[in-house]
Amino acid sequence: MSAPPDLPPSSAPLTERQIVELLATARQRLFAEVGKVIVGQLHVIDEMLIALLSGGHCLITGAPGLAKTLLIKTVADVCHLSFQRIQFTPDLMPSDITGTEILEDSPEGRKLVFSRGPVFANMILADEINRTPPKTQASLLEAMQEHQVTVNGKTMHLPEPFFVLATQNPIEQEGTYPLPEAQLDRFMLNIVIDYLSEDDEVTVVTRTTSGKGEPVQRLFTGEELLAFQQVVRKVPIAEDVARYAVRLSAASRPGREGVPDFVNQWVSWGAGTRASQNLVLGAKTRVLLHNRTHVTVEDIRAMALPVFRHRILVNYKAEAEGVTVEKVIGRLLEHVKV
Repeated sequence: MSAPPDLPPSSAPLTERQIVELLATARQRLFAEVGKVIVGQLHVIDEMLIALLSGGHCLITGAPGLAKTLLIKTVADVCHLSFQRIQFTPDLMPSDITGTEILEDSPEGRKLVFSRGPVFANMILADEINRTPPKTQASLLEAMQEHQVTVNGKTMHLPEPFFVLATQNPIEQEGTYPLPEAQLDRFMLNIVIDYLSEDDEVTVVTRTTSGKGEPVQRLFTGEELLAFQQVVRKVPIAEDVARYAVRLSAASRPGREGVPDFVNQWVSWGAGTRASQNLVLGAKTRVLLHNRTHVTVEDIRAMALPVFRHRILVNYKAEAEGVTVEKVIGRLLEHVKV
């Protein structure tokens, strides 16, 4: 792995060329650092990095015990971001997340002082977000979309950069509150963590039952991540490639003219405009991480699964026939031509 480019003193901002050079090596460097703690799951780390550099939020779905929380905490450490974990439970209230005003004694007498909640951090782990009622889930909506919270009529801005990474447990459905479509759409990607191979699981068991692991090094700062996000948006994309992303999203919407029959048969709700935007933004980030200069159709196709997975809802007929959303996305990629 090549050495990272020389950077200017910390007081000097990075130039655009230095940012591009740094992004070209960011993927391999992140794999190396996170790999000190997390074994395998390279596609998960890759997609998380794409979301962070795009300025998007993530849903992370996987069975218990697959190190979802540890992975997110490790990425926060590597990116030098303040981190807060919120364990969502049925009795969690919105004020437990955003904060509340409390009475405090002062020389002038008692006064109300705002006590900040855990949402005031760069990276928020919303652990098992589907375990809490809709009112509390909705308290994250303003934070995710506007990067601010409003309490008692007062609006307070959250620290930048700001990311929400929410985990869901797919196998325990009793006592859960599935996220509504409007809130699901706020997440850029839905990343699925699966079980490791036998060799990787042996490595995990050996590593976690022996001595303390190697500490990770910090690769970026929050200010650098913000600069990365600005450069990502400057990556050029041809109109026909952007049009392909729009056509791919539009083909998932049942009941519209020209939609394939399998969509009308299996899909109850399709992907909206945010899906097209996230396909393009994720593809632009992927281009820089692979040290290329322009977006191709293959970059759009590579982002289809994590972008569409939580936006396309299959109906009861699809479930009865054993058709998954991943199968629908695969058929879409076959159907929509450049």
